[in-house]
Amino acid sequence: MQNLIKRFLEMMIAEKGSSQNTAEAYYNDLSFFIEFLRNECECNDVRKAKKADIKQYLSHIREEDFSTKTQARKLSCIKTFYLFLLTEGEVKDNPTLGIFSPKVGKSLPKYLSKDEIDILIETAKKKNSMAGIRLEFQLELLYDTGLRVSELVSLPFNAITKRKCIQVMGKGSKERMVPICDKVVELFELYKTVRDKFITKGKKSKFLFPSRSISGHQTRDAFYKNMKEVAVEAGINPERVSPHVFRHSFASHLIEGGADLRAVQTMLGHSDIATTQIYTHIQTDRLKSAVEGNHPLANILKDI
Repeated sequence: MQNLIKRFLEMMIAEKGSSQNTAEAYYNDLSFFIEFLRNECECNDVRKAKKADIKQYLSHIREEDFSTKTQARKLSCIKTFYLFLLTEGEVKDNPTLGIFSPKVGKSLPKYLSKDEIDILIETAKKKNSMAGIRLEFQLELLYDTGLRVSELVSLPFNAITKRKCIQVMGKGSKERMVPICDKVVELFELYKTVRDKFITKGKKSKFLFPSRSISGHQTRDAFYKNMKEVAVEAGINPERVSPHVFRHSFASHLIEGGADLRAVQTMLGHSDIATTQIYTHIQTDRLKSAVEGNHPLANILKDI
């Protein structure tokens, strides 16, 4: 069974361009599904699962209060897996046919104001330490480029070019160039004076943010923890602060400032413009609120 999963994940990475993080998520979802088949359906071979088993599994994850989005993701993983098994000749029929995903409502991205971003960066700066210098640089870089956290922590040391751009290897091994501002360049020069302190003495590192972790670079969890700590120190609810919120803030503030949607799509590394368009809805909602709160006819219209 593990060999089937291994072949499936290799296919997803090689042919579909899935990232290592996506592959790990698929592995966890499939392992959870297979364990359920064994324990609840007395099915020890995923290739022998019936449509009724799939439906029972979906009922189970609904009862376990998994979010609609998570339910849809788990089903999508199973559907993709059985399509792979069918293509490989491992099964004759696809038990997921006719099973539809739950509808997932679109929620607007959460973001911070420019003032809140400034407060977080200034709070990191006030730490007056090597870790503080690194964190200030990371937060400014994150907000200036909209990088994903996995892209940020794994950046190579030579990612920042002389042309004031950062070279990023994104999802599906797609490379993109994102411009950076003078402030980021200045902080980069300052950070370089302390970078070696994060490397084991006598060793070298190819990463911009090296550490003593197994990967050789700072982990996502470590950076996430640092962000939460600085949020508390800044007096901002830590639940509102995360690497992805910084990414959303980057895109939202660009759109608000009149940036071209295609340019924002390129900088974010979105393959589909529809993914980027959600940020235009934020501006639409803002305009609607502005009209409802300030237009002289707003109250009259509400009463009609």
